[in-house]
Amino acid sequence: MLNTPQTIAVLLPCYNEEVTIGKVVHDFKESLPNADIYVYDNNSTDKTAEIAKTAGAIVRKEPRQGKGNVIRAMFEDIDADIYVMADGDDTYPAEAAPDMISKISEGYDMVIGDRLSSTYFEENKRPFHNFGNRLVRGSINFLFGAYVHDIMTGYRAFSFTFVKTYPVLSCGFEIETEMTIHSLNNNLRIYEMPIQYRDRPEGSVSKLDTVGDGIKVLNTIFQMIREYKPLPFFGGLGSVVTLVGLGFMLSVMFDFWRTGMVARFPTLIGAVMLVIAGLLLIITGIILDVIAKNERKTSILDSNKFSMLHRMSKRL
Repeated sequence: MLNTPQTIAVLLPCYNEEVTIGKVVHDFKESLPNADIYVYDNNSTDKTAEIAKTAGAIVRKEPRQGKGNVIRAMFEDIDADIYVMADGDDTYPAEAAPDMISKISEGYDMVIGDRLSSTYFEENKRPFHNFGNRLVRGSINFLFGAYVHDIMTGYRAFSFTFVKTYPVLSCGFEIETEMTIHSLNNNLRIYEMPIQYRDRPEGSVSKLDTVGDGIKVLNTIFQMIREYKPLPFFGGLGSVVTLVGLGFMLSVMFDFWRTGMVARFPTLIGAVMLVIAGLLLIITGIILDVIAKNERKTSILDSNKFSMLHRMSKRL
């Protein structure tokens, strides 16, 4: 049995990055000379694909618009032991990739290139992006009891098992938030590595829509909390509805104790309905929480199977 060296794939999803993609491919080739550099062109209208190919990248097309769709195609198509994902806009330092890969080799499932602990807030000239990063980070860490510094970074490294068992649901830029929530929910091994972020060079234009993509990210957080944390979500909502119903009910009962008559039947009926609705929401949360725990068990079993099969294939 032979132990083959680890294969590394660098994943660069791109849309109209002709200004920077050549340098990005060159930088990763210098930092990771044995890696395969993949550039997936997402319907660019400029020379992104041509420049990437000239620089030595493996160029493929992805017709479904959106970063999430590109990542889904990359994860499905490409087989490697370790994956490094970055953007084609030259904002992430390729020289950090070897250290990120070494952490995956140590057994981590995902390494996060942490921009926010270093130069992001100084380099990024878009104040709403800074505010959005803080808002998303604070809400997810609070709800999942975590301490992740950079939720939305596009610079990450993954293990083979993570890539092949992670269900990509998002279509757009909310994909990074989804990855982080998925990892926290399934208690995966995450390592954060501070990196030196730099803003886009002159002539390179961001594809982010601050308001539109921000709403999509918040909607993703809302949906995934509902799915991954159903008991706090439905239980909290049900508790509020039940307390409101009990408040109205107590006011009617107070009048009854004082006068011996029920003077507000509509209020009493509405209060009882609110209490029933609140209890149903709490019961719904309990049932969905059991289902979510079973899904986490299934996810862990699938990861163990993929990891075992991957180790066996490497030994052959």
